[in-house]
Amino acid sequence: MLKSMTGFGRAEITRGETTITVEIKSLNGKQFEVNLKLSPLLRPYEFDIRAQMQQMLHRGTMDTTINIRQNGATRPVMVNTELARFYYQSITTLAKELNLPQDDMLNVLMKLPEVVTPATEQIAEEEWMAVQEVLKTALAELDVHRQNEGAMLESDLLQRIENIESYCIKVRELDPLRKDKIRQKLEQLLAEHVGKENVDENRLEQELIFYLEKLDISEELVRLENHCRYFKEILNEPEAAKGKKLGFVLQEVGREINTTGSKANDAGIQQWVVLMKDELEKAKEQVLNVL
Repeated sequence: MLKSMTGFGRAEITRGETTITVEIKSLNGKQFEVNLKLSPLLRPYEFDIRAQMQQMLHRGTMDTTINIRQNGATRPVMVNTELARFYYQSITTLAKELNLPQDDMLNVLMKLPEVVTPATEQIAEEEWMAVQEVLKTALAELDVHRQNEGAMLESDLLQRIENIESYCIKVRELDPLRKDKIRQKLEQLLAEHVGKENVDENRLEQELIFYLEKLDISEELVRLENHCRYFKEILNEPEAAKGKKLGFVLQEVGREINTTGSKANDAGIQQWVVLMKDELEKAKEQVLNVL
């Protein structure tokens, strides 16, 4: 089953006076990238958090917020007075310039970033274990979203590939008629310019075979069918991350379609080639979302 790179996971737990919240939004990305917003207490565990996320998510861009909130006054705090003074000077200057009231300035200062911080820069071991538990739950929810979107992607991609295969059958049906048209056109041109009685039939047959071999598309069609078959096999593989592999196969599919179109020299076949290219482009867009 395919997995999408997009999804959302959220989990929250409250133990005693502590509430831990984890939110993860996953977007498309060529590599694994995490944009972390952490509570200051969790900064020593940043690498552990990244490793846990990469082990489960593999690829994509993750916007992640992990917050630890104290619901009561159970943890001692410190007031950064120097930072508070800096904020105060900047705010009062701005208030005077804009002629704004300066009421309740202390309440405003206490809410500004890093003015009030925990007295300790570390969390207890049981709290870190709780953070890991909440993170694991959020990752599991995100993974479910990825699987649900991946199922829709798989259905759409399979339909695109099957459409290309059906168009390939149409091209095969037209190919013998194309060769007959080429033969008739050459014979007509020779008859008009040389005269039918002056044509060396043996030489004509040799040149015709040589010309048709240059325009032969049977090998391209065989490779195209093999690539489509391999694409469907990859869809059924158990591995989670296979978006890049599917993208490489689509490149090969496109190469055979383009070569078929350039060698066909037939308006009817070109119409089916255009439809193949349309399906291919839609498949490429969808593969960009695959993990």
